[in-house]
Amino acid sequence: MTTPLPYRVVERQAETPDTATIVLEPVGTPLQPFAPGQFAMVYAFGTGDVPLSVSGLDGHRLTHTVRAVGAVSGKLNGLRPGETVGVRGPFGTGWDLPAAAGLDLLVVAGGIGLAPLRPVVRAALTGSGRNGRLNVLIGVRTPADLLYAAEVRDWQAAGKAAVTVDRPDAQWQGEVGVVTSLLVRAEFDPREAAAFLCGPEPMIRATARDLVRRGVDPDRIRVSLERTMHCGTGHCGHCQLGPLLLCRDGPVVSWTRARPLLAVREL
Repeated sequence: MTTPLPYRVVERQAETPDTATIVLEPVGTPLQPFAPGQFAMVYAFGTGDVPLSVSGLDGHRLTHTVRAVGAVSGKLNGLRPGETVGVRGPFGTGWDLPAAAGLDLLVVAGGIGLAPLRPVVRAALTGSGRNGRLNVLIGVRTPADLLYAAEVRDWQAAGKAAVTVDRPDAQWQGEVGVVTSLLVRAEFDPREAAAFLCGPEPMIRATARDLVRRGVDPDRIRVSLERTMHCGTGHCGHCQLGPLLLCRDGPVVSWTRARPLLAVREL
């Protein structure tokens, strides 16, 4: 879909001082169904549009988690229920959770990278993904930067998630360090495991290398990559990463495909 359709904000939840989650429902005709890992181009009227991954799917409703880093994302972050935006999509590739059916699943997120992985975790927890053991490993800068804090606590209580921070505060009693340090506690069979990674590229590279060293097939490691996207349709070229246009060929690709590209400095 290249023409924006109107969607109305029906819920807004502040996550951190600069990040909020908004739930949108169609005003009229809905867009085609999205898959976890895909993204929409969300238009703030009078300002512009930005790509936003889906952080929740409920029928025709779309959930997006927005960090205010510029004019458009700042306006979307500040929307209130009743206000309207334009939405195009779905765009890009998804996580392909069905391909991981029957396998142990590792979901590794850094910072706001948890947003596009949240639908995967929800599907795995409800059993709709038909996976083996689930390990959700989350790394954030500080405890205040953790998204979906109440939901993550539920995942931890169920023994499915672990969280580490770079800089603890006085109240933090959990792990401190990089997210790869959590891999030692994850329960999975490397020969029968799939991994989904999203976050800063140094985190993705370090985690993927560690998983491959442990015996996970690089074709079963899928990563979500980020470059500046303007059109969402593969025409403008702003999101080019070597031979890939990430709005069309990504953002989710296998580690086999991503590894040689991320090894090229400043590509």
